Amino acid sequence: MLTLTVFLTQAAPEGRLFGLDNQTVIQIAIQLFNAIVLAVALSVILYKPAKEFLRKRSDGIQSKINEAETAAAKANELIAEYERKLKAIDQEREKILEEARVKAYEESKQMLAEARQEASEIKKRAMESMAEEKKRLKEEARLYIIEVAAEMAKKYLAEAIDDAVQERIFEETIAQLEEAQWRN
Repeated sequence: MLTLTVFLTQAAPEGRLFGLDNQTVIQIAIQLFNAIVLAVALSVILYKPAKEFLRKRSDGIQSKINEAETAAAKANELIAEYERKLKAIDQEREKILEEARVKAYEESKQMLAEARQEASEIKKRAMESMAEEKKRLKEEARLYIIEVAAEMAKKYLAEAIDDAVQERIFEETIAQLEEAQWRN
């Protein structure tokens, strides 16, 4: 550019800054025309491809934005779904724990009832056993008392009564004992 300015100033006639003669004006006009034709030709040739390229680029960017928004929406839906599932799992866990507590309480009540029932049966059997033992002991005591009384009576009678009376009393006592034994 500097060389062009130097060249123009050297070729300029006296009193002018540079030489603007007809030849120079025609060259400037031709160059201007060539530039306009070149710009129009390039715009016709390159405008559509450049416009198409920019449109495709814009569409690609827009599609990527849409895909990103869709992916974000899907991710938000998945997050919401997982949160719902987690909440449902927590509720189910609470329900299962509550059922287990109720079941454990019911089983403990049943076990206590069974233990009480068993204790009651053991107590009943013990009472029956004690009653039978008491009855057996009474019978043994009664028999022992009868033996002792018979022995005492025998000794008393042996001293107080003669043999014939003693034999008669013994027979009567045995008959009474046999009769008493049959009644029981």
